[in-house]
Amino acid sequence: MSAFWPLPPDFVFWLQNNFLEMILWILGGMLAARAVGWAGGKITGRIDRTYQQTDAIVRTEAAKHRHSVAQVVTWVVVALIYVLVAIRVLQRLGFPITSLVAPATVLGAALGFGAQRIVQDILSGFFIITERQYGYGDVVQLAITGTAGDAIGTVEDVTLRVTRVRSAEGEVITVPNGQIVKAVNLSKDWARAVIDVPVPPSADLSRVTELLKSVGEEAYRDSRLTELLLDEPTVMGVESIEVDQVNLRLVARTLPGKQFEVGRELRARIALTLRNDGITVSPELSADRPVGGEQ
Repeated sequence: MSAFWPLPPDFVFWLQNNFLEMILWILGGMLAARAVGWAGGKITGRIDRTYQQTDAIVRTEAAKHRHSVAQVVTWVVVALIYVLVAIRVLQRLGFPITSLVAPATVLGAALGFGAQRIVQDILSGFFIITERQYGYGDVVQLAITGTAGDAIGTVEDVTLRVTRVRSAEGEVITVPNGQIVKAVNLSKDWARAVIDVPVPPSADLSRVTELLKSVGEEAYRDSRLTELLLDEPTVMGVESIEVDQVNLRLVARTLPGKQFEVGRELRARIALTLRNDGITVSPELSADRPVGGEQ
């Protein structure tokens, strides 16, 4: 075909040199990004396998932080690779990179005003990681700017820009870090299951307190629950008095993220124990308020 349409020598030289080099840079960048992603996946997978091969019931704070840091470093390195490849391709196309410094400064300032939210997301993500506010596997409740409800679930991914949370219904919620105004970590160091037990005003409160104490003692002696409890559940006494019921509170300190499981088990035991003793409880017993805590 070149016999009918002879190509200029300069263009042939460009194809044989600059164009080929650009293709090699693009392919190399793609391979390097894939390799970094593969290495990051191997590192996070190794961290998870180390946790699964131990007798620990929950991940340690150090393991969660290492997992999050590995995810962030992978994301940053991949982004740098793409930026470097883009610069090399521009140079091969003949764009003088040094002469673009002044226009780039003006363009950067313009983009800075337009991309303030992205910069805010990245800065917020940096502080989330360095301050260890939460990490991979934590159960969190995130208050988001401009939304009525909070994002509640388990953290599956943390980058400098976004946090991905999987809710109890299986939905994946992606939240820009800059829009998080409050982060409640329900699984940091330890957690607490708080159970309010509503009983009729005519009930013998001393007897109910004794029954609740016995439930806590039996639960702490249970070989399955004692692994989740940090100490014996405590009866705090009367929490509130209403017209048609009196609320007594039982609290149990648990391993991080296990307050929901412990709360469900304790509610079932309390309902059965009070029913067998002839004490009627209100439907509100099915609602507990598990909260997280820090040491």
